Amino acid sequence: MLLGMSHTVGAVARLAGVTVRTLHHYDEIGLLKPSGRSDAGYRRYGDADLERLQRILFYRELGFGLDEIKHVMTNGAALASDHLRRQHALLAERIGRLQRMAAAVEKALEAHTLGISLTPEERFEVFGDFDPDQHAAEVEERWGDTDAYRESTRRTSRYTKADWERIKAQGQVAIEQVVRAMQAGQPADSPDAMDGAEAHRRQIDDAFYPCSYEMHVGLAEMYLADPRFTATYEKIAPGLAQYLHDAIKANAARQG
Repeated sequence: MLLGMSHTVGAVARLAGVTVRTLHHYDEIGLLKPSGRSDAGYRRYGDADLERLQRILFYRELGFGLDEIKHVMTNGAALASDHLRRQHALLAERIGRLQRMAAAVEKALEAHTLGISLTPEERFEVFGDFDPDQHAAEVEERWGDTDAYRESTRRTSRYTKADWERIKAQGQVAIEQVVRAMQAGQPADSPDAMDGAEAHRRQIDDAFYPCSYEMHVGLAEMYLADPRFTATYEKIAPGLAQYLHDAIKANAARQG
């Protein structure tokens, strides 16, 4: 019998987001054996079991196979803190790689859509010190076969400096609408905040390429995934990156 706090296999499955069959399998292969049994013989899991399961799931997320996890987890010299430190380092490396990939894609697409017909002097004047030409090759490689790329190329190839200034101003109006809602203490799913998010989506849709709600949510995720984009919105107003992200998701959800 297991003494103290314990959990049924069903409760553990719900907590961890796995199936009962998965836990049975982990028990069968000796990867995670419950610390005890009920009087009726059912599996009961204690806190130490839950900690071990957490480490197992971390390794699974990192791409380790079950045999490899079992080998790592049965290393008696490794403390729980050692596993956590190792997993933290591996996760940080993966997060950094994904953030760099997301930043490259987002910056490349932004570079293409925000500067195709400007001279270098106009580009710096309108959009600051970011040079789109540095990312042009990657833009075409990653997005050249997409409808969004082709449509943005068609539209932006005709834009003048005046067009870009108008587009930039429209974008600022949409963001300011979101900022006002945030600073007024309204939740991100309030009508004003969602209307600002919708204005933000429409500005992209009108100026560059058809921006579906799904695509808009994808952009919102990048605003948090890439520290540089987060910093851009945080400079406008502290907390704006998260608030805009949440408003965009809420606006997409209300469309049904």
